This record gives sequence, C-alpha cells and structure tokens, in this order.
Amino acid sequence: MTAMTASHLISRWSGAFWSGALGICAIVAVIRPAEADPRAVVELFTSQGCSSCPPADKIIGDLSSDPSIIALSMPIDYWDYLGWKDTLADSRFSARQRAYSRMRGDREVYTPQVVVNGSTHVVGSDRAGIESAIGKTDKGMGVMSVPVTMSLSGKQINVSVAASKEPAISHGEVWICSIAKSVPIAIAKGENRGQQITYHNVVRNLLKVGDWNGRPESWTVPIENLTRDGVDGAVVYVQDGSREKPGPMLGAAYTSLH
Repeated sequence: MTAMTASHLISRWSGAFWSGALGICAIVAVIRPAEADPRAVVELFTSQGCSSCPPADKIIGDLSSDPSIIALSMPIDYWDYLGWKDTLADSRFSARQRAYSRMRGDREVYTPQVVVNGSTHVVGSDRAGIESAIGKTDKGMGVMSVPVTMSLSGKQINVSVAASKEPAISHGEVWICSIAKSVPIAIAKGENRGQQITYHNVVRNLLKVGDWNGRPESWTVPIENLTRDGVDGAVVYVQDGSREKPGPMLGAAYTSLH
C-alpha cells in the first residue's frame, strides 16, 4: 500500500480479514487529548482456557493503570479445544502472535506470553521480566520515539503522527484498536472452571488507519468504525514492518471513549 497523504477520511473498512464497521455505542461531544509519550506497548497473549494465565491477566491490569505504559490483552483461540471456548478470543491475535515468533526466528508461541514494544517476548506472569524488557527495548534505536497524538471530536477520532526523530526510521503502519478496559468473565469449564477472571484493556477490534512515511501525517477515523458493546477506549500505534511481519513499536497513544 502506498503512503497516504494527510487528513484522509476513513469512512469504510473493507477486506475479508478486517471487514465490518461496528455500531455506535457513544457520541462524544467534547475534545479530549490522549495521553502522550508512553514508553512501552505491552501485548499479552492470553486465554480463558489456560490455567497459567490468570496471574498474567492481573499484571496487565496493574500495568494498565500506569500512564507511561499501553497494556493490551489479545486473547487467542488455539486452546479452545481444551474444553472451554474463549469468549473474547480472536483468530487475528493468534496470527499476530505467530507472526511475531516468525520475525524473531524462535517460533516460541505460548500462553501467557507478553511481547514488549514489538520485539522482546517474556512469560506473561514474570513481572520483573516484563519491567526488564521495557527498560531494554526503550533504548533501541527508534523504539517509541515517534510522537503520536489522538483526540476525540464529535463522532470522530483525530490521529496525528509526527515526523521521525531518527533518520533511519522512515516507515511504519498506523493501526487503531478499540478496547474494553475491564471485562469480568465467569468460566464454567476447562482448566479455569469455577473462576471469575477480569481481563483488562481487551482488544475488541483492530483496523489499519494508513501508512506513515517519516513525515507528519494525520487521519480522521469515524467512531462508528470502532465501537461495540463494552468498548470504552482506543489505542493508536505506529509499528515498523507489516501485519505479516511486525517489527518494533515506533510510537503509540491511548484515549478514553467516555
């Protein structure tokens, strides 16, 4: 896909894999800026059917309260055969986890697994390991160096990505996630049967906004393309590489939708 010029109106999303505009759940009448300059994007690949995952789910909840960290839960579907079908799982997240492993070259795919800033993986229940990975990856060239801002105005989200601060960083894909900040689930079967587990910052939809070419760019995204029952936040991130070959995170921003 060629780079898109500034101020595009994204009025529809197409394609078999990413299709489907979602219904409006809220109309925001005021403008509120997103939190700026986070130091890390932490993605947790988790499953309701994994007995080792609840401690990792709690850690993501703790990290989600830190404004310098964008913590995301991405429930996978490959453990559904164990007796409980994950009610939040999405095959796109399973594909994303596998794509990360191919890019690293280690083929390590497991739950709970955390990927920090698109580059380093850690066992999701290892809080110290996650903190260490954040400290190491934020020293990488270009990692989380691109300022990203997001604001709400009426029925739309305005996304802006600044110019690159590093000459070698000149391309990335811009994606927007709709998230549910807190989702309690009562699990009736499988390894976690009888438990009620709360999942935090659960990604409910993921859409490509456009391509960034190292220069300042902006886009407008209708809120109706993101929202559904339970969605109350949004995250925009700029990532090197592509959906099939995800690289380091270059920048990100979060905003509440309520």
